[in-house]
Amino acid sequence: MKARLTSAAIAAGGVLFFIYPAVRPSGDDAAAMASNAWVYGHLAAMIGFILAGLAVLGLHQVLGDRLSLRAAAVTWIGAGLTLPYYGAEDFGLNVIARRSLRDQAPALMELAAEFRFGPVAVTMFAAGLALLGVGAVMAAVAVWRSGTLARWSGVPFAVGFALFIPQFFGPYSLRIAHGALLAVGGLWLAVALWRARSTSPSSPARTPAAAHRR
Repeated sequence: MKARLTSAAIAAGGVLFFIYPAVRPSGDDAAAMASNAWVYGHLAAMIGFILAGLAVLGLHQVLGDRLSLRAAAVTWIGAGLTLPYYGAEDFGLNVIARRSLRDQAPALMELAAEFRFGPVAVTMFAAGLALLGVGAVMAAVAVWRSGTLARWSGVPFAVGFALFIPQFFGPYSLRIAHGALLAVGGLWLAVALWRARSTSPSSPARTPAAAHRR
C-alpha cells in the first residue's frame, strides 16, 4: 500500500471513528439498541478498526522499519480481538432489543449485561482495545523516529487509541470528543503521509546508487 492509499485509509478511519459516537444513540435502553442508528454507528466503528489495521500496515510500507512492522502486527491482533465483540453488540443486541420492544419483554438489559460482561467476551474486548492502543503508540514512535514524516503527526492518533477504554467511563459528550480526537489524528497523519515520499523499495523515487544496487 503506497503513501496515498495509506493516507486515504487512515483519514477515512478517523472520520468513521467520529461518526460512530455521533450517530450511535447516547442511551443504552431498548429504543436505542433497536434503532438503525445503533447498527450504523457500530458499523462505522468496525470499518474504522479494519481501516486502522490497513493504515498501520501501509505506514510500515512507507517507513520500512521493524517498529512499524511490529505496530502493524499488534494492531491487527487488537482489531481481530475487538471486532467480534463489536459485531455481537451491533447486530446481536439490535435483534434482542427489537424483539424486546415487540414482545414487551423486560429482560433486555439483563441480557445485554450478561453478554457485555461475560468473562471471555469482555476480556477479549479489553485486550483487543489495549493492543490497538499499544499498536498506535508504537506507530507514533516509528513516525517520530523516521525523519520522513512530521514528528507530531502520529501523536493524536496514538492518544486517541490509548484512550479508547477510558472514554467509555465518561459522559457521552466525552465519547463524542474522543471521536473528534481520532478524526483529527487520522486526518493529520493522513496529510503527513500524503505529502511524504514513500521510502519503500517499490517507490519510483530511488537514487541512482540504490537503483544500481538493485
